[in-house]
Amino acid sequence: MFGFDSSVINGAVNAIEGQFELDPSVTGFVVAVALLGCALGAWAGGRLADRWGRTHVMVLGAILFFVSSILSAIAFTAWDLAVWRFMAGVGIGIASVIAPAYIAEIAPAAMRGRLGSLQQLAITVGIFAALLSDQILAESADGAANVLWLGWEAWRWMFLVAVVPAAVYGILALRIPESPRYLAAQGRDDEARAVLASVLGPDEDADDRLAQIRRSIAADEENAEKGTLRGSALGLKPIVWVGILLSVFQQFVGINVIFYYSTTLWQAVGFDESQAFLVSTITAVTNVAVTFIAIALIDKVGRRPLLLIGSAGMTLSLGLMAIAFTQATGSGDEITLGGPWGVIALVCANAFVVFFGASWGPLVWVLLGEMFPNRIRAAALGVAAAMQWIANFVITMTFPPLLSAFGAAVPYLLYAIFAALSFFFVLTKVRETKGMELEDMGEESRSAA
Repeated sequence: MFGFDSSVINGAVNAIEGQFELDPSVTGFVVAVALLGCALGAWAGGRLADRWGRTHVMVLGAILFFVSSILSAIAFTAWDLAVWRFMAGVGIGIASVIAPAYIAEIAPAAMRGRLGSLQQLAITVGIFAALLSDQILAESADGAANVLWLGWEAWRWMFLVAVVPAAVYGILALRIPESPRYLAAQGRDDEARAVLASVLGPDEDADDRLAQIRRSIAADEENAEKGTLRGSALGLKPIVWVGILLSVFQQFVGINVIFYYSTTLWQAVGFDESQAFLVSTITAVTNVAVTFIAIALIDKVGRRPLLLIGSAGMTLSLGLMAIAFTQATGSGDEITLGGPWGVIALVCANAFVVFFGASWGPLVWVLLGEMFPNRIRAAALGVAAAMQWIANFVITMTFPPLLSAFGAAVPYLLYAIFAALSFFFVLTKVRETKGMELEDMGEESRSAA
């Protein structure tokens, strides 16, 4: 649902712009407003998770997904569509916080990186499913703006199909066990012990692990300040700032420009609508495939080396994309890439997706789920994820006017610069967490803060 609902608008952008006669800035707002909802959902979701529990908040997210999908499909104007997309964003923001927190809290340390990476795999599968369904519906109607069934245009059906995965998500959230760390924090030790016994296997001692969790919680409770996000570094703990900057860099490299605007972008460089949908779908498949690289390597190689390789690769591919688009002719949306430059841009875009999908895509979510002490994990993750969505909003909102005013070269050069900066940030500020228990990382974070 995270991947599907955030990317489903990709295939509908041009049809919505034409039907409601929008200028580029308003189009950018309709696309990006969901991201403001994501920021609100992420910020609130972390706090609600500490009060209600992880699984109950998942169910709330599923309800928001379900309702917003229906209301988006029947939108009458661009402005009410923006309201329903904001609602969907709240659901996405909740999902973006709850999944990594829950996975980190229920997974054994030896496989936590691989299991945490499954969130990114699910996101990429959702993106692929959204782009594929967009393509099928648009081709069935001979264009996203054309009527498909029951007098509804194809773009409306693009939103409506999301009710199916939303319902599945809600049903599954009702069936999975609650986080043992949440249960222990609520004094429900018997339930926590039962969950730990069910997920750790016969070689692990559930009582010993529960005792570690209780000691970690008790250590935080001895000093109330260590159970808050407040600290001396600009009002927040240093570990929280590391999480925030990881989140911001993940978005400032421009990955979501590829997934929100790829169909529009490839049409701008000479592909027709059908070809642009196909290229966008191929990019989504690539994103799914390379996530398996991260899953295979994260618990063997570690988090920092993969992030550094990803930053270097993204810098190179984005820089080459910027160079390619300096060779475009025309202006605004009416640009073309002649000779080999269109192929170079396409190859570099997919290389960028490969480096991102094998590193920063999954690893940031893994780190956010495991780097914070138990007592502040959900709240700190919520703040970091909220900042991620705000950064996503900034990038998504600014791309259409930048593309219109300067062509694609300038925005891709900016993204390349941020990718280069992310390399030095990881090199100097991010600690390795491979193989460490969450409670051990909590001790490190407390002493560092």
